[in-house]
Amino acid sequence: QVQLVESGGGLVQAGGSLRLSCAASKITFNRYFMGWYRQSPGKQRELVAHITKDFSTNYADSVKGRFTISRDNAKTTVYLQMNSLKPADTAVYTCYAKRDEVNLEYWGQGTQVTISS
Repeated sequence: QVQLVESGGGLVQAGGSLRLSCAASKITFNRYFMGWYRQSPGKQRELVAHITKDFSTNYADSVKGRFTISRDNAKTTVYLQMNSLKPADTAVYTCYAKRDEVNLEYWGQGTQVTISS
């Protein structure tokens, strides 16, 4: 059974840092595009950052310079380092994996990140 399991969420004060992890199993990890999405109540899910199988990255304008996405293919894990956190970053963060060649995609269950002011 394919699994994407997020961890590292929690409550932190504005200006603090968190590192989210997404551990993948039962997929050929190095062949997948990986990303982090987030969603707040009443809002659309948005892409926060992604990293390709060739380690190219992209970020939403709202997190550029503060967040860093990375992947460790040996550990089949993708990370999101979040620094200088703001209350607007409060959301459920969800891990995403996609293999375009065969039209396969998977979602994790999400982890809550809450930033207090």
